[in-house]
This record gives sequence, structure tokens and C-alpha cells, in this order.
Amino acid sequence: MTQFHYQAATPQGKLVEGMMEASEERIVASRLQDQGYVPLRIGDPGQMQAKPGAAQRKLALATLPSLPRRGRVKQRDLQILTRELATLISAGLPLDRALSVASNLADKEELKQAISQILRSVQQGKSLAEALEEFPKIFPPLYVNMVKAGEVGGFLDTVLQRLAEYLERAQEVQDEIKSALAYPVILVIVGGLSIVFMFTFVLPKFTTLFKDMGDALPTATRLLLAISGGLRSYWWVLGLIIVGSWLGFRQYLATPSGRFAWDRWQLRMPVLGNLIQKREVAHFARTLGTLVKSGVPLLQALEVVEAVAGNQVIRQALKDVRVGVREGQGIGIPLGRSGAFPTLALQMVSVGEETGRLDDMLMRVSEYYEKETHNQLRQLVSMVEPLLIVVMGLIVGFVVVAMLLGIFSMNDLAF
Repeated sequence: MTQFHYQAATPQGKLVEGMMEASEERIVASRLQDQGYVPLRIGDPGQMQAKPGAAQRKLALATLPSLPRRGRVKQRDLQILTRELATLISAGLPLDRALSVASNLADKEELKQAISQILRSVQQGKSLAEALEEFPKIFPPLYVNMVKAGEVGGFLDTVLQRLAEYLERAQEVQDEIKSALAYPVILVIVGGLSIVFMFTFVLPKFTTLFKDMGDALPTATRLLLAISGGLRSYWWVLGLIIVGSWLGFRQYLATPSGRFAWDRWQLRMPVLGNLIQKREVAHFARTLGTLVKSGVPLLQALEVVEAVAGNQVIRQALKDVRVGVREGQGIGIPLGRSGAFPTLALQMVSVGEETGRLDDMLMRVSEYYEKETHNQLRQLVSMVEPLLIVVMGLIVGFVVVAMLLGIFSMNDLAF
């Protein structure tokens, strides 16, 4: 048997925490429901107590509350909040009580204050969607529009469940990409720092050794020493060039034409372009599918998807799609004209339109291309890792060989 730390809400909206012994989390949740509580969080005692702000209004476990964390509200925080609201509302708690409990559970101070203000706005007669619109940095247009559709249709709990699933899947995809890129990034950083250290601190030690040899040194050794000397003497010039190039590039991306040209070039890159396209298609399909499934009108859903699209080429294509839908052409034909979407995705969307199951087909498109993105990214990383090791090895090998040639040439001069 294992000790589990739980957090639950009473039918009156009060937060209850305590410990329960059970073989698994599911049994703890079942026992809490039998007692009339709404399970919110169940986990290992050490992990639960490590979360700041977790002990705000304890009834079953009397300990001092910890201070909530400050900082920007991240997608993971929004995901947890959405799942908690969905659970509370599904259990029959009124919206104001659910918001009150969610406010007590919030870890971030900014999120806690936002929920408290939303609660006051709802109590003053505003809808939840109207209250959420007052915090655009926390709740994006996608979130607000889905909540609005759920309130109008009378299925807010279902919409919040879908929103939570959408945010969880988006977080999983983001974590998968970060995990896949972690090792190559670390390898590049460590290798780059090692090479810089070698050229700026190790090789200069040999300069005094070879300074009297002049043209007698092998070409490779002279080239290596010249690079090392240039880095030591003019490192600030290189730094200015890098910083200036980066700032200039950011200024270029800040212009509409520059951003569009950069995004278009990304889609046309060999290998990486196909990967970026699949990722964008998966994001488009999951976002639009979630919105349509939640009852958001198609034109409004397309407007929201266009607003959250990261690639400007995709965004421009979605503008044309909205015009086509408004003119009665549907989605498939305008998407095909854009040239930014793969043939398979177009075919699946067209079938969804014809069968009246556009939302389901969009979700299948997203699942397919998310899986394709993950598989292609893993293959790409598996090829890049040995390539990086080979490149680093060649650089280090060139340094070693050049130094050995210089030392051997000294021995030849000695004889």
C-alpha cells in the first residue's frame, strides 16, 4: 500500500487536502467521489508538497501555506487550470465556486490574481468568455472562442475538457521536440566551447615555440596559428559582427515582407522544410478540429486559426481559405490552391467535408502529421548526432595534425 497526498473540493467549493493509503491513484479518486468530494490532484506526498501554493486552505492537513510563485504564466499552468475547471464544473459545482477553488490552487501569483478578477467579473454578470478576454496574455483567442461556444451551447464542461486535451497534446509535442533536440544542442555548445578554448588558450602557447621558424613551418600549422592569433586579437570584431548580424536579422523579420520571405524559405529548405510543413499542418488541423468540434462556427474558427498560425505563408493561405468558405467553396479547394498543404491532408479534409465529419477528419490529420513529425525528427537527430561528432573530430584532428607537423619540422631543422 502507498500513501497518496490528495487535493479535492467539497460541493460547497472548499478545498480539502489530506493523506490516504491505497494501492493506486484510481482507488483514491473513487473513495473521494464516494465521500462527495471532487478529486483535483492526487500524487506522491513529496511531489505534492513541493508545489508552491499548494497549501492554501487546508481542512484535513494543517500546515503553513507557502507563498505562490511569481513569473509569467506558461502553457503548462494554463493546462492545469483548464483541467481543474473542467473537473469541477463536470462535478456540478457552479462556475463561481469552481473559479474560487481554482484560484486557491493556482501556483503563479499572476494567474491567481487573474482568476480572482475573472471571478469578480462573473459575479458582476459577465460571461466567462467576456471575463477571459480581459487577460489576452494568459488566455489566447482560441481559448476564449471555445469557451464562448461552450457557454452559448450549454456544454462548457465538455469544451473545457477538449481544451485541456488540446493543451496537453500541444505540450507533449513541444516536450518531444525539446527532448529530441537536447542532445545535439548540448553537443554543439560543448564542442564549440572546447574549440574556442583550444584556439584562444592552448594554441597560443605554441606561438612562442614556432615564432622563429617563419616560412619553414608547414602551411597547415601557419594557418592554424593565424586563426588562433586572429581570434585572440580581434575577438571583439567577431563579436560585433555576430551581434550586428543578429540584430539586423531581427529587424528584417520585424517587417511583414521579411517575415513572409523567411517563413517561405523555411518551407522550401531541403529536409527541414518538409518537417516544418508537417508540424504546421498538424497544428492547423488540431486547432481547427478542436474549434469545430466545440461548436465554433467555421468562419470564426478559421479566423482564430489564422491568428494563432506561426508561419506567415500558412496564415496567408488561411486568409484565402476564409474567402473561399465565405463564397461557398468549402475548405478543400481553397487549401489546395494555396500550395502550402500536402496532398494527403487535402484529400482527408475533402472527405471530411463530403461526409459531414470535418472535425473528426481534422483530428485524424493532426494525429497523423504529429506522428510523422515525431518520426522524421527522430530520424533527423539520429543522422545529425554522428555528423556533429565527425565534424568536431575533424576539427580537433586538424589541430593535432597541424601541431605535430610543426613539431616534426622543428626536428628536421635541428638536424
